[in-house]
Amino acid sequence: MTVLRVTREEARQIAVRAALLDAASRPDDVLSMVSGIAMLRVELTTTVAPAADHIAWSRLGSSYRPIDTTHALSLGLLFERGWMLRPMSDLGLYLASMRTWAERTNARSWMDANEGFAQSVLDRIADEGPQTSREIPDESDVPWPSTGWTNNRNVTQMLECLHMSGQLAVVGRAGRLRIWDLAERVFADILEIPAEEARRIRSERLLTACGIMRDSITVSPGELHGVVPVGEPAIIDGVAGNWRVDPAQFGRSFEGRTTLLSPFDRLMTDPQRVARLFEFDYTLEMYKPARTRIWGQFALPILHGDRLIGKVDARSDHDSGRFVVHRVHEDSPFDRATRTAVDDQIESFASWLRLGVVRG
Repeated sequence: MTVLRVTREEARQIAVRAALLDAASRPDDVLSMVSGIAMLRVELTTTVAPAADHIAWSRLGSSYRPIDTTHALSLGLLFERGWMLRPMSDLGLYLASMRTWAERTNARSWMDANEGFAQSVLDRIADEGPQTSREIPDESDVPWPSTGWTNNRNVTQMLECLHMSGQLAVVGRAGRLRIWDLAERVFADILEIPAEEARRIRSERLLTACGIMRDSITVSPGELHGVVPVGEPAIIDGVAGNWRVDPAQFGRSFEGRTTLLSPFDRLMTDPQRVARLFEFDYTLEMYKPARTRIWGQFALPILHGDRLIGKVDARSDHDSGRFVVHRVHEDSPFDRATRTAVDDQIESFASWLRLGVVRG
């Protein structure tokens, strides 16, 4: 078996290009973008901007509008599962795992104990049309067993269980609330791909979106538990670990650019890959006490060419119309051209958010 050897620089360029973040690989629209990076993360935190919108802006630029993603979902071009948007053409790759989800996650016993509640939810949506969680009464017989923030949130947990097991689909949002409809009304005539074949294809999709990834089952458990070996085995000069690379990435040109990334960006998916390939020290600190933060509550990684070079500690204040930049952390001191490129991106991002930049 041939093991490919690549430099760290080549590996970084492969990763950036596969994530559609170099200048030559920019997609034309939301659907081609989501298809290229295999998923679009849904995270509604608005400290700066919702993740899906920020990720889209990083690739599509200021022509992107949040309504574009909403329309793609409502038109059935995308589907949502596990807080990720994916192309509807990939749905058949997930149907088999939906049917076994409850058993694999130990949710089956709770759903069985609340069988009447589950059927009531399905009947209500069938009769009355799409619903949010606030429109559905709690008719559970057994409360959701949790000591955390989901404790006794029986309606939202039942909706999530019915969603993950393939019985409900997300068709939109009312504010921060998901709007639910019967999956059979939304997902019509979709061919189910057998489970093992689906896992292989999903692994291929993931490698295409990452370009190069660690040869480990822990790479992206939120997307695919136990990645099937795909692509070609590789070694990266000066970088620990075994890797797998998408051979289609070789021989392609690279044209770097500068942009601000969401902490939930595809490029940031695997923290160990970020640390090893990009030698980038980063932690999302929104859940840390303020006194222990280093980079800021919701620091934005700065991509410059094939390097991650710093973080922007910023906050959107829509009430005052300000994009407040507390600090730009330079991992190494920026030269004049780099600082200008970063400042231009801060101004561009703020303008897209319809906010004015305020420093300090």
